[in-house]
Amino acid sequence: NILAIAQKEVKAYFDTPIAYAVITIFALLFGYFFATGVAAFASQSMQMASMGGEGAMNVNQMLVTPLFLNMTVILLLIMPSITMRTYAEEKRSGTIELLLTSPLTDLQIIMGKFFGALTLYGALLAVTAVHVAILFIFGNPEPMRILTIYVGLLLMGGCFLSVGLL
Repeated sequence: NILAIAQKEVKAYFDTPIAYAVITIFALLFGYFFATGVAAFASQSMQMASMGGEGAMNVNQMLVTPLFLNMTVILLLIMPSITMRTYAEEKRSGTIELLLTSPLTDLQIIMGKFFGALTLYGALLAVTAVHVAILFIFGNPEPMRILTIYVGLLLMGGCFLSVGLL
């Protein structure tokens, strides 16, 4: 039952322009922060090389960490646009009565809507994988740090979604 509701929610997100608008806005903002971070990192590394600085600059401290810290602020602003339609759309379309009188428990309905929104959030995180792949191609970031950041972002997004659904 939870999976059926989650599939219905994901389909509802992608049938309307909500998911595409949220993903586009998020991708543009994340891309902007990524491009400015890479430009600042390249400028600082050129300055360090021209002054005869030894050793490589740490891409994790100067690019990855600030980038994903900025991403948490972006997510704080974008997550309400994902969650505010979950119950409001049911009420608007008149299907809330059908959903509440069906042989489902309240927990199944809530968890289905949560996992549907979490799937859309996973799509948001998947968009950022292109930028991380570019870092791995041209740089040397720490894979475990990035994996830990993504796990933390997934958990933080789950918290944001649960508060938004409340």
